[in-house]
Amino acid sequence: MADGSSETKSSNQMWGGRFASGPDAIMEEINASIGFDKKLYAQDIRGSIAHATMLAHQGIISVEDKDKIVHGLDTILSEIESGVFEFSRRLEDIHMNVEARLAALIGPAAGRLHTARSRNDQVALDFRLWVKEELQRTERALTALIGAFLDRAEEHADTVMPGFTHLQTAQPVTFGHHCMAYVEMFGRDRSRVRHAIEHMDECPIGAAALAGTGFPIDRHMTAKALGFREPTRNSIDTVSDRDFALEFLSIASIAATHLSRLAEEIVIWSTPQFGFIRLSDAFSTGSSIMPQKKNPDAAELVRAKTGRINGSLIALLTVMKGLPLAYSKDMQEDKEQVFDAAESLELAIAAMTGMVRDMTVRADRMKAAAGSGYSTATDLADWLVREAGLPFRDAHHVTGRAVALAEQKGCDLADLSLADLQAINPAITDKVFDVLTVEASVASRTSFGGTAPAEVLKQIAWWRARN
Repeated sequence: MADGSSETKSSNQMWGGRFASGPDAIMEEINASIGFDKKLYAQDIRGSIAHATMLAHQGIISVEDKDKIVHGLDTILSEIESGVFEFSRRLEDIHMNVEARLAALIGPAAGRLHTARSRNDQVALDFRLWVKEELQRTERALTALIGAFLDRAEEHADTVMPGFTHLQTAQPVTFGHHCMAYVEMFGRDRSRVRHAIEHMDECPIGAAALAGTGFPIDRHMTAKALGFREPTRNSIDTVSDRDFALEFLSIASIAATHLSRLAEEIVIWSTPQFGFIRLSDAFSTGSSIMPQKKNPDAAELVRAKTGRINGSLIALLTVMKGLPLAYSKDMQEDKEQVFDAAESLELAIAAMTGMVRDMTVRADRMKAAAGSGYSTATDLADWLVREAGLPFRDAHHVTGRAVALAEQKGCDLADLSLADLQAINPAITDKVFDVLTVEASVASRTSFGGTAPAEVLKQIAWWRARN
């Protein structure tokens, strides 16, 4: 018969070397969330103060106990912000850490704070407050990025560059117009942020565990005190809901995708082969072995952050997809994904705003490239429709023959002689050369939202009035 010591040794080996105390240590490890949810300390304390104030107003607790609770919570907030507060894994989460410290500070009155609430509605409140505040920070960051693009767009409203489809030269555009494309993209991101704030502007506290409470609480009072439009309307949904977190991650993923597309263009534009822009040393690094290299590392890292943010969205969608109503412990896995994505998005937006303001635009290289690849071919086709009366399909065919001739001669369309063009179609006159320059091409694109400098300036003015 084995003795007790060998049984203990066998048990510990079964559970693994890290968990020296067996199953209890594993449960503590998997159950504790204080390592990450301590980030919610300010929201937790703010929510508790509002809750205690409401309880006293409704006569559920005494004013004296409320005053002790509020004073104690203010003390705890100061301790945490000064770095002297000791968080305990044994107490599992931010709620119990704060509550235990409050009891140590003010005694039995601390026990009255949890009247008419549960950790289920408490965490829903803390997390929703945090996400709402993060969305407000994101809105400000996107506004700054849009402002940076508006400045560059105005500066380069008439700077000609090639426009691309399939990364092949398509038609001349202006760099200002290209910048305004990103204004539209990030403007949509900001609009999604604003809508998300509106969607989540409901206060969870008072839903309790899942069924509400029999105490005569005033949920409208706490909602107003915490800056929400109104309280949530169904207690089961309140503690089950993580749509606000999913919506934040969805918005973050879309915005990160836009940032990644921009980062890709910055990487391409800064290559010697393109040479459209230069980044300063503030956003570049050198090579450890090749002294001539200047790498756009900041843009590359922004591009990479997108995968991380997208992963957070998929992770939380997967956590939530099979949960029955109402609260399940699975939902403890919601916060780390949101915290990480928020940090990544904040950094990526800030880095991109810096790069947009920092980059040196090489207008000469852009203009030279704008005329390559027979980028004014569409202008020739349009001229044939407008001036010679050809159906567009016929004009397209004529233009294709002109491009083929230019390729054969190794020159641009504008360098073909009038005789060359008239040999293809006798209706062509010397006026065609007025539309075959890149400057004339962009100036002609005056349709609403087009690349003509005058139209770009109109769009800049429209956005400045709304930024």
